[in-house]
Formats: sequence, structure tokens, C-alpha cells
Amino acid sequence: MKRNIVIATVAAAALVGGGTATALAVTGDGDAPTKQSSVRAADDDRNDRDDRDDSADDDRDDRADDKADRAEDAADAKAAKVTAADAIATALKSVQGTAVSADLDDEGSSLVWDVDVLSSGGAWHSVRIDPGTGKVLGSHTEQEDADDTAEARAALKGSSVTAEEAAKAAAAKGTVTSVELDDDGRTNAWDVDTTAANGAEKEWKVDLKSAAVTADTSSDDNSSDHDDNDDNDSDDDGSDD
Repeated sequence: MKRNIVIATVAAAALVGGGTATALAVTGDGDAPTKQSSVRAADDDRNDRDDRDDSADDDRDDRADDKADRAEDAADAKAAKVTAADAIATALKSVQGTAVSADLDDEGSSLVWDVDVLSSGGAWHSVRIDPGTGKVLGSHTEQEDADDTAEARAALKGSSVTAEEAAKAAAAKGTVTSVELDDDGRTNAWDVDTTAANGAEKEWKVDLKSAAVTADTSSDDNSSDHDDNDDNDSDDDGSDD
């Protein structure tokens, strides 16, 4: 359950005399002002490429893009000095409730930890943490659908492993970049994403009661795709007879 709560609207005003610009991020009524993160996201200019030779260079471009993606992911993960577990702990000091997710997100040219916290009253708080300093940059609160809240609470019922503890448990697998409650009823676990030093990403399940970490194979479609390709090849061979 990834929750993209609208946090802020950035208003930039150019100072004509000085030739510079200042930006102010505004949250909802009663929420704390949002500040700028101290950590810049990796450059994504590689996507702005000339399409003239696409037909001839698709394979080469795909390999180059994949390598560049891994390099960017590795750079972002390395740039975050504050761990997912620490970001969650900081968010819970800012607002009361239960953390249900934490994501290392790109916001324009900056990186932030976005931690979602469910309060006892049913309000959802999205708290932004600076991945460089660990300081709270701002927060936004909104009332989510009752069904979403009920699903999250049902998934957490009887659990003994928090989002912070799940992040710590999975940290041995790589740099944790995302922790999310699996509330669809299929598994009693936290979904955790990690990034290795070479940018390779892996998904893990952390048990809500034992904190056992296992590889998440539910999203692995490559094997089935390969099987389908093999079947197609076999069919083709048979048709030539």
C-alpha cells in the first residue's frame, strides 16, 4: 500500500533586483511548514536523449539505461546518511501513531524520507525527513478512506514487529530504501526494498511476528516469461515439421 499523500505546494518568487529566487512550501491548515532537503537526488538527464537512432540502437540503449539506473539508485542510497529505521523513529517523535511505510523519494532535485503514520484517531500523517540531517522538513495530515484505515489496522493486529524493526532486520541485505505494510491480506509481513552498492534492487518480506527476512518472489515474473518464450520456441519448432 504505497500512499502518495499530497504534501505541499511550492511557490517560487524571483527577486528581480538580486536575480535570485526563494521558495516556500506550504502545507495544509495546521501543518508545519515544509523545508528543503539538504540532499540532492542523482541527475536524471540521461533520459533526455536523441531518438533518431532508436530503431538501430534499442538494445544498446536499454543496456545503457539499465546501467545508468543502477548507478543512480546506488548514488541515491549512498547519499542518504539517515537510515530508514532512523527516519521512522524521527517521524514518530514528531507525530503520534503507528508507522506504516517509509520511502526514500525524489522530490524534484532533492531526496527525502517520506514516512506515513496512522494515528489512533484514523488520521494519516505524511512526515518528511531530511536524509542528510535527520531533521523533520514538514508534514501533512489528511483523513483517508475508512476501508484503507481498517485494512491497515487489521494487518497490524497481533503484530509485534514495527516498521522500524523491519527496516533494521532487512538492513543486512542492503541499504533499505522502502518499508511498506502489506495489508492486502495475502501475507503477514512488511514489504522491504533494498539497494546494493552496485545499484541492484531486491525485495524482501519481513514477518510481522518473527522479523524473519525472506526473499519476495511474488513479483518475480521473469521465470514465467522465460517459460512462455520456451513454449513459443517449442511450438515454432513443431510447426516447421
